[in-house]
Amino acid sequence: MFVAETPGNLAEVETFQRRIAGADTNVAIGLARLGFRVDWLSRVGNDSFGSIIRKTLEAEGVDCRYLTTDPEHATGLVFKERALEGADPRVEYFRRDSAASRLSTDDAAEVDFTEAHHLHATGIPLAVSASCRELSWHMLEKARAAGASISFDPNLRPGLWASEAEMCDTINALAAKADWVLPGWEEGKRLTGFETPHDIAGFYLERGASAVIIKLGPEGSYYHGVLGGQEASFTVAGFPVSQVVDTVGAGDGFAVGVISALLDGLSPREALRRGNLIGAEAVQVTGDMEGLPYRERLTELEASLAASLC
Repeated sequence: MFVAETPGNLAEVETFQRRIAGADTNVAIGLARLGFRVDWLSRVGNDSFGSIIRKTLEAEGVDCRYLTTDPEHATGLVFKERALEGADPRVEYFRRDSAASRLSTDDAAEVDFTEAHHLHATGIPLAVSASCRELSWHMLEKARAAGASISFDPNLRPGLWASEAEMCDTINALAAKADWVLPGWEEGKRLTGFETPHDIAGFYLERGASAVIIKLGPEGSYYHGVLGGQEASFTVAGFPVSQVVDTVGAGDGFAVGVISALLDGLSPREALRRGNLIGAEAVQVTGDMEGLPYRERLTELEASLAASLC
């Protein structure tokens, strides 16, 4: 990813900062920083950009044993505006026929699913290519058969789909295979046709999800699922921030918080609070994953929060 160093139209920007990007890489890095052993499956080109991605992830503690180097297709690129405070930056992708678009079930041939405790998936591969879509289904089915829990973030990319109907039908079908579905409120409206968090959550619960956790932006997050054998729903308020620098990656930070908390054995309410907390950290810095905390920093943040609530 190349991030503009100055605000304004990308056509007028002359200098950029080089980083890496991707919803899945953000979550992988965030969980690795919190001490989880994380494997990441993808493809990169046999080029300098692919080398940068591998080197960055390995430096963050992410296991790249399932990262394939493709000798025939290049690593995808993305350019991101430097947005004004609080605004969503414009992003331009260059990934048609990229190495990652060539992902297929062959890339998962060596995956030992018996080692997997949890699988996190997004809706992005579903949109990139038919072979990526097939791989997504394969991964969820294998993880489910191995007894792993599954989280799914729709991460809608409407411009990659042939039609709205295909996007909604395909993503909803995969979401039904997950334990924890994590849509944004606007995504949920678009995918289900329902307006309220309660009804959006009900849509996925009826189709097999165990819990639906909806991102409400600055307002916080909403939970609807089964607790102690009883259906429960509640909202956890968000955390105010003094300055919003970059909103991209906030949803991934939220996912890191929720998934890590649930894997740590915390309650759903505590998981949403941690998701809100890390999401708030993420929007205060430039970059998609720079604001994701290490375990020591998270412990400090949660201790400070607990003290303020006493």
